[in-house]
Amino acid sequence: MLALEKLLNLPKSRRTAIILALLATVLPWPIAGLQKFYLGQPLWGVIYLLLWNTPIPRIASAIDAVWYLVQGEEEFQQQFNLNNLSPTSRRFNNPFQPPQVRAVAEALRELEQLRAEGLVSEYEFEQKRRQLIDRMI
Repeated sequence: MLALEKLLNLPKSRRTAIILALLATVLPWPIAGLQKFYLGQPLWGVIYLLLWNTPIPRIASAIDAVWYLVQGEEEFQQQFNLNNLSPTSRRFNNPFQPPQVRAVAEALRELEQLRAEGLVSEYEFEQKRRQLIDRMI
């Protein structure tokens, strides 16, 4: 069990995922969904295997291959290798939180702290908060 866990936590290769997805489009059913198992998505892998006698897994695998190919290396690493990063790295490399949003969020936290300490009035707080949010939009 421990060996399997170590195997699953190994960094995933974009190239390997593309090759497995392409093989699943060409080879018969035993390989359907193998790319999903490799990338740590066993539920999708099982779904692909259950639908092996339909064209759905082959089409989905072709779409997966194109997606992994079009997707940049950095985006792939963030999506599939994020569990190998430390919690701090995960927080700062969140693909759904661009740097500008992180900066505004941090500024809002600091502004809230200033207001809580009484260093900024309610009016000043609200004015600055609106400026920060407008900058984000």
